Amino acid sequence: MSEKLEQLIDQGTGRIPADIVLKGGRFFDLVTGDLVASDIAICGDRIVGTYGTYTGTTEIDITGKIVVPGFIDTHLHIESSLVTPHEFDRCVLPYGVTTVICDPHEIANVLGTTGIQYFLDSACETIMDIRVQLSSCVPATHLETSGANLPIEKLLPFRNHEKVIGLAEFMNFPGVIHKDPVCLAKLDAFQGGHIDGHAPLLSGLDLNGYLSTGIRTDHECTTAAEALEKIRKGMHILVREGSVSKDLHALMPILTERLSPFLALCTDDRNPLDIAEEGHLDYMIREAIAKGVEPLAVYRAASISAARAFGLRDRGLVAPGWRADLVVVDSLENCKAEAVLAGGRLVNDALFANRRPVAPVGLDSVKAGHINAADFGVPYAEGETSVIGVLPGKIITEHRRYKLPASGNQAGVDLGRDIIKVAVIERHGVNGNHANGFVQGFGLKKGAIASTVGHDSHNICVVGVNEDDMALAANRLGQIKGGFVVVEDGKVTGEISLPVAGLMSLEPYESVRDTLHHLRQAAFALGATLQEPFLQLAFLPLPVIPHLKISDMGLVDVDKFTLIS
Repeated sequence: MSEKLEQLIDQGTGRIPADIVLKGGRFFDLVTGDLVASDIAICGDRIVGTYGTYTGTTEIDITGKIVVPGFIDTHLHIESSLVTPHEFDRCVLPYGVTTVICDPHEIANVLGTTGIQYFLDSACETIMDIRVQLSSCVPATHLETSGANLPIEKLLPFRNHEKVIGLAEFMNFPGVIHKDPVCLAKLDAFQGGHIDGHAPLLSGLDLNGYLSTGIRTDHECTTAAEALEKIRKGMHILVREGSVSKDLHALMPILTERLSPFLALCTDDRNPLDIAEEGHLDYMIREAIAKGVEPLAVYRAASISAARAFGLRDRGLVAPGWRADLVVVDSLENCKAEAVLAGGRLVNDALFANRRPVAPVGLDSVKAGHINAADFGVPYAEGETSVIGVLPGKIITEHRRYKLPASGNQAGVDLGRDIIKVAVIERHGVNGNHANGFVQGFGLKKGAIASTVGHDSHNICVVGVNEDDMALAANRLGQIKGGFVVVEDGKVTGEISLPVAGLMSLEPYESVRDTLHHLRQAAFALGATLQEPFLQLAFLPLPVIPHLKISDMGLVDVDKFTLIS
């Protein structure tokens, strides 16, 4: 260690050439907000010089460019990118995202500890620094069947892993407030460490009780007022902009220089098609600045504020002694990454090629039996029927009620009011449960679409206009070992195989991106009106949360309000 320290000192003082020097550009000082003309000297994985002139063994001319700290995505599920961690690394790192804090909640709900170990093994091989939060809610609800159960005893062996930060998003906020023993056991084990929050619409004294357990972050704010209350009560707000949940515009009023120390950015769930078309955190930065947010506020949120929220004390500034996670951009406003350094390494194809592979897991996770058209019947009943109401751009849904037409003794779809069938089919081989209902908001006029990505337990979810197409779509998922399927008039018109736990592809992200484009067009051909019909389908099994104070609910689980359990 002393030799390394001596080398850092010698290169920082300019006594010997630095390993790498970025010359001719400026860097964004996130302390003062100044754009500073200076060389940036790097030794190993660390910045050793700014505000000076340096020579280097390797010198990179960045004349006319600006250097900013590497971006940190503070909450995401890599599984929602539909690619493995290695491909996510190759897909997203070139956009300047040098650190991600992921919750392997999706694969953990399918495979349990095997899924968590797969992510930790992968994180040790990627160029991007992937940090892992231990999934706190497996299963997410006792009202749906998942493939695993992770009590605190199964999480503790991972707690001291070098890539683990703490406990992932604690979604069961009613369980916290009402002192559920299982919830308290997990919270107690991580006291003094990082505990991620997840508390949509929670406020007042109920929020106080939730925060009293040491929970410090939340990515579920959908209004500026909600976010401001949580900031005032000590939370760090993770502003989210994913493929389905899009909260950036609603939260822009709090993206200010004054509040930026208490803000960070996250994507939660974002697929390769959206990344290719828009970008990742760089898109959020561009969009915020274009809408009037001060660059200093949003760049702080994307780096130093994010790092401090999660105890990553070595990154987030362009300054001596800090980790050399750097993005060379064309301008602060455009935020186009023209070069990226991750831990002092210039990101390129050769760097990715030298990573060690990690064997995939969960290649036989779709265990649902054969499904028949008759399995999708819903008995007709007089009066109104419950219908799930989809809210575009939101993962929350509404509980609506309509009088539906009858087809014999069965309730039928109502295309005039955009009401079609929805079903959730247990696919882990546990009990074979099957639940049917109705949904409004997809726009389908024919056919069916189906998915093994179904938050949070990831059973098969299928929506459709007729039962024959729904059965074909659901059965096809078993044949391709999980994924997305589109069926029109008895024919499969689009599909993607996601054999890793029924969640991730084994193909390069470019292939996944191109296939998703075809899938989207196939769904639009059915009449789908949602921008992201597949991710919206994936979130459809989530429970409906009524607008009640949690303290008014009594000792119950909020998930009982799901419409199709």
